[in-house]
Amino acid sequence: MNIRPRINRWTISRRNLNFSSDIKSSLVQAHFVVSGSGVDEPIQSMPGINRQSVDVLCKTIASDMALGIKAHMLFAVVDHHQKDPTASKASDSSMPLQQAVAKLKAEYGGEIVIMTDVCLCTATDHGHCGIVHNHQIDNDLTIPELCKIALSHAEAGADYVSASDMMDGRVKAIRATLEESGHVNTGILSYSVKYASSFYGPFRDAASSSPSFGDRGSHQMDIRSGYDEAILEAVSDEGEGADIIMVKPALTYLDVVRQVADAVARPVAVYNVSGEYSMVMSSTDEESRPNLVREIFHSFKRAGADIIVSYHTRAAFVGNWLE
Repeated sequence: MNIRPRINRWTISRRNLNFSSDIKSSLVQAHFVVSGSGVDEPIQSMPGINRQSVDVLCKTIASDMALGIKAHMLFAVVDHHQKDPTASKASDSSMPLQQAVAKLKAEYGGEIVIMTDVCLCTATDHGHCGIVHNHQIDNDLTIPELCKIALSHAEAGADYVSASDMMDGRVKAIRATLEESGHVNTGILSYSVKYASSFYGPFRDAASSSPSFGDRGSHQMDIRSGYDEAILEAVSDEGEGADIIMVKPALTYLDVVRQVADAVARPVAVYNVSGEYSMVMSSTDEESRPNLVREIFHSFKRAGADIIVSYHTRAAFVGNWLE
C-alpha cells in the first residue's frame, strides 16, 4: 500500500503526538548521537544541547521520558574517518544511531516515538545531501542510498524515518522499500517544504554536515518561492505516502505552515531550527526565556502545526513553561 493511515495511530504515543491539541504532547526533543562511550560534549553554538554517545544518550532520554517527553528525533554525527562519497556508514546497522534506536525501543516499546534523520550529508566526505556526480547533486543516484538508510533505521525499530534530503521522488521510493521489507508500520516524516535557509548554521556545526563546496540551493527550496511551490511539494509527498509533512524552518515561514496545513490531510510538523534556538538563547536570560518560548510555540500551533520539533523541549518540561 502507498498510504496507510493506521501508521499514525499505531501506538498511544504516536496518537498523542499527532492528534493532541495540547502543546506539550506535540513537542519533540532532538538529539545528536556520536560514537564512543561516556561522551557528553556541549555544542558551543547551541547552549544546553550536547553530542552524546549511546550510553549517555539513553540515560538522557530516560530522564526525558520521566519528565513526560515521549517523542525524540535522532541525528547521527559520523566520525570524519568514516565518511565517504556515498555515505555508506549511514546505513550500517552497527552505527551509533541504529544501536541507540534498538536500545530505546527495547526499553520503551510503544511508549516512545523515535524519529530518525534520513540524509547523506552527515556521512559524506563532501557534506552534501546526495551523491555528487560531475560536481552536481544527482537526484536519481541518491535515492537508492536514502532507501538503504531508511531501511536500516526501520530494522532498528524507528517509528518514523525522516527524509530531510529534498530529493524528488524519495518518499515514494522509501515507502516502496518499507513495504517490500515488511516494515508496514514504520512511518515517513517528510521534510516536504525545506528552504535553503541561513538558519541552519549551528546544526551544521553540531552534526559536522557543512558542504565542502557550493550550497544546497539546487534541491532545497528558494526562500523567494511562493505558496504554490510549497503546496506542490507537500501534496506530492502526501500522495507518495508521507505520514507527516514537515515545514522547515518554522518562525520565518509561519505563513507557509498555514497554507500547507490547509492543503494536506496528514499531520503537519514544524522544525524550530538551530538558528532560531540559538537566537533565543543569546537574546534572553533564564527569567525572560520561558515567556518568549511559550509565545513562539503558540505561534506554531496557531499557524497549523500539529507537531513541533524544538531544542527548547526539555527546558520547557523541566521549567513547566507550558503549565
